Amino acid sequence: MGSNGSRPGPPRPVIGVTAYGEQARHGVWDHEAVLLPRTYSDVVIAAGGVPVLLPPVPESAAAVDRLDAVVLAGGPDVGPDRYGAAPHPRTGAPRPERDAAELAVLHRALERGIPVLGVCRGAQILNVGLGGTLVQHVPDAVGHTGHNPSPGVFGTVEVALEPGSRIGAALGPRATVRCHHHQALDRLADGLVVTGRAADGSWRRSSEPVPRGWWASNGTRRRWRRTSA
Repeated sequence: MGSNGSRPGPPRPVIGVTAYGEQARHGVWDHEAVLLPRTYSDVVIAAGGVPVLLPPVPESAAAVDRLDAVVLAGGPDVGPDRYGAAPHPRTGAPRPERDAAELAVLHRALERGIPVLGVCRGAQILNVGLGGTLVQHVPDAVGHTGHNPSPGVFGTVEVALEPGSRIGAALGPRATVRCHHHQALDRLADGLVVTGRAADGSWRRSSEPVPRGWWASNGTRRRWRRTSA
């Protein structure tokens, strides 16, 4: 067979994305499933990566050695026991298996020094995994439900970004984010800095101040941008 003379491009980075473990229906089946909204894989591919799903089992941490980066996906509330708090009446049912799996994935990624992006719950896992705490019900702290208007409806929040941060350099001084959550970062873990705030003072973005590639977003953007670690 002849060749067209083209050369294969550089290998695409392999990005592990943590997944849900939930009861789900598809076709004639209704059973426990490992699942993830398609948006995650679509944006990884659009940014030039190859997405790999990481199920919510501690053994997923072993896969991190073969990855180029990790995305900690959104999802249900992190168990308050992980940061030494009693559960708030509005805190969701615990997912101890997923908490354990994602913390194991996070710590292995940090040991290897590969980039980590935390989205919504993922940002909270990053903060808790490094020793921080969470606000368990944001309306108690800010006095409104704008960050989670109603089930299945995203809130739209304007965020001021730090001009000296990498996210500020990429997006400018302000950004509009969409979010659907009732929890947020409370005490920030050592080594993290706030790089974005909503008008009510809640933290929308944080990152590590040295170039290790840690990113955390407490909002869900319509469009992600590719950035260097």
